[in-house]
Amino acid sequence: MQEANPAARRSPLRRATTSSAAASHRSAPLARARAADGPASMVIRRRTATTAPAPAAMSAHARTGMAVLWFLAVAAASVAAAPRRLLVDTDMDTDDLLALLYILKHSRSEFDVKAITINANEWSDAGHAVNHLYDILYMMGRDDVAVGVGGDGGISGAGDVRPDVGGYLPLIDQGMSTAGGCRYRQAIPPGRGGRLDVDTNSGVRRGFLPQGPRGYRPLRQPTAQRVMADTLSAGPTTVILLGAHTNLALLLMTHPHLRRNVERAYVSGGAVRVPGNLFTASATNPAAEFNIFGDPFAAYQVLHSGVPVTLIPLDATNTIPVTEEFYAEFRRRQSTYEAQYCFQSLDEVLARHMRRTAGGGHANTGYYMWDSFAAGVALSSMRHGETGGVNEFAELEYMNITVVTSNEPYGARDGSNPFFDGRATPKFGLQEGGVHSGHVQTGIRDAFCLVPGGNRSRRCEDGYTKELSGPEAVRVYVATRAKPNADKNSSLNREFFKSFLEVLNLPKNAGRFNISTQFPHYREILYKPDFRNVSRGKPVIFDIDMSPGDFVSLIYLLKEPREVIDLKAVLVSGNGWANIASIDIVYDVLHMMGRDDVLVGLGNTTSLGNPTLGCKNSYAIPHGSGGFIDSDTLYGLARSLPRSPRRYMSENLDHPERQQPHAYDVWQSIRKQLGPGEKIAVLTSGPLTNLANISLSDIDASSVIERVYVVGGHIRDSGHDKGNVFTVPSNRYAEFNMFLDPLAAKTILESSLNITLIPLTVQRKVASFEGILAALEQHTQHTPESKFVRGLISLLQKLQRKQKLYDHMVKDPL
Repeated sequence: MQEANPAARRSPLRRATTSSAAASHRSAPLARARAADGPASMVIRRRTATTAPAPAAMSAHARTGMAVLWFLAVAAASVAAAPRRLLVDTDMDTDDLLALLYILKHSRSEFDVKAITINANEWSDAGHAVNHLYDILYMMGRDDVAVGVGGDGGISGAGDVRPDVGGYLPLIDQGMSTAGGCRYRQAIPPGRGGRLDVDTNSGVRRGFLPQGPRGYRPLRQPTAQRVMADTLSAGPTTVILLGAHTNLALLLMTHPHLRRNVERAYVSGGAVRVPGNLFTASATNPAAEFNIFGDPFAAYQVLHSGVPVTLIPLDATNTIPVTEEFYAEFRRRQSTYEAQYCFQSLDEVLARHMRRTAGGGHANTGYYMWDSFAAGVALSSMRHGETGGVNEFAELEYMNITVVTSNEPYGARDGSNPFFDGRATPKFGLQEGGVHSGHVQTGIRDAFCLVPGGNRSRRCEDGYTKELSGPEAVRVYVATRAKPNADKNSSLNREFFKSFLEVLNLPKNAGRFNISTQFPHYREILYKPDFRNVSRGKPVIFDIDMSPGDFVSLIYLLKEPREVIDLKAVLVSGNGWANIASIDIVYDVLHMMGRDDVLVGLGNTTSLGNPTLGCKNSYAIPHGSGGFIDSDTLYGLARSLPRSPRRYMSENLDHPERQQPHAYDVWQSIRKQLGPGEKIAVLTSGPLTNLANISLSDIDASSVIERVYVVGGHIRDSGHDKGNVFTVPSNRYAEFNMFLDPLAAKTILESSLNITLIPLTVQRKVASFEGILAALEQHTQHTPESKFVRGLISLLQKLQRKQKLYDHMVKDPL
């Protein structure tokens, strides 16, 4: 079967891809020969097959010819010894961290990681993920590795792909902005057990990794597309995909000439002959695997691009679960910082998800060496031959597969498929009635995908890596199972387990330090002021969604004398302008201000009355510039704060005392501290989700709340006075805090609570970057907190003046 041309003819981007795909096909036999033999072996055969004349009888012409042959032989040997250039695309989940460090530990003379790009529409959020990656590379002494994430480009309704599309959304939902829904991503929990634990690495990240000079900075962070394009333009490169395929698909769509420089793509993902692993959506889609389900159309583009693909699916990774014996051996062998970080990361995942056995180990209840095993298979294939050599860690075979992107009946426009619905001409030139024209799964509870009267799906296969014959199939090299350990006396039952532990503990290419050895005099000390002889003012709870203005307000409240305001707690919402993992910034601000006594409560990640999986209303917040990536890094300034000993910690059965308290738990704790007749003032600056949950869960809450001050809402002064939900033009008058959770707002405003509303019209009359900066300059001392606030507001002002993506900061106050 031809490997490239038929796929290129079937590609939605036919005109752009056919020529390069054909070139790939023409060079395929030569590539396969080189992979099987290697340049050095070809040189040896050429030299031994030539009988050289005796030097005395050799003519000058012959001597010149031999010199040329000798030079070519040396050059060929040099080429053979050149390291493989690698580009890794990752979603920064825990298994990705193990894979990245395993790859980075190998000798650069053999495998040279040139760039790492972050897939931002799956298991992590861009701002947290990119700073996490920068710190890992700093620990490993690899600040030379280019890092790319995000971008603010879009795709027009006509299908024109603009530069630097950020990959925050799957291709089917990508419009001209970075705001949008979570069609596939809703399968991943945004809070505990999902992105919160990934973004924070369950609390391990901030307690272990050093902090280097690189970090996210608005409008200066290299984008994923720019880094990919630069890396592939520099020469032939092998790509390792450890997440959804959005970034590489966009690169191949916009730079088709660069596909010839993709030597091979190694894909961790898919499920061919085994069920999928969507544990949150198995009732509607039992066939898909997370990485492919994250963007099925992107995966289809990569698979059908003509780029040679090796797939490491669940078929293989299901055969290498984390065993008690491997865990015990890993716990014993941690001689490098990277081994320690990997073990601590894995240990937190196991403690959260798996039951402890009586002996203190972990039962095999579902965690596997997904991406690290895929990395091992990739490196072994590159070392021993891409498609014919013996792989040390896996058995592989060719299969004919495709990626399912829509469900039959094809051509039925039912409102689920933006590529076709409402269009006279399908987007990207897709074929009417073709494989992309059917029903596209709209979410994990899509009624179309459920069999009437049953709980099992028989319809939706979005993201299924399906084995089939016929013109739609692509020939792919597929790993089918992990190889057993050749040492039968070893407690490690898989060959890769042995390599993984050996490589991580090698003294070469080892990490330089962790946070403790980077700063040997640093101590985790909590600062709790002694207020025993100080009269206390009004007890206050501050409820925020962690937008930049919330941190300015928090510092202001903390600067007030305790005789006036007694700040008891900060509650954070996870359905506002920052992702819930940004709770660590709250801890750092409190630490800077010497107020580690203030309690911090973790709120919900979805709006009131909605499932924990979803993004209702928060879809209106951009993921890129001016949105989540900036809020989650406090516009790049969060890393300048002192690192608090307090941080988010995931649920751990072994250490229940360190569990992050929920917002309602904090409320209950504060209420118990109140004296007779004492009441609380609540200040809210975000969606009212936390307060509504407290009000509904504690029927006597209103008896101890003196007044609620609500920053939000919009009361129109005139017919031309618009709201601020700028990403939803159809909603002209809503204000964001109310828009993000309308039911919570209704619950509070209709309650018996005493409420003071500070609406958008009032906020706009008192908000001014210039006025705040002037006041800070004239009336404040140059304290660390005043410098921080001045720096933040100055940066916001500069960004607003420089880039229209920050225009909403003019219309909306801090």
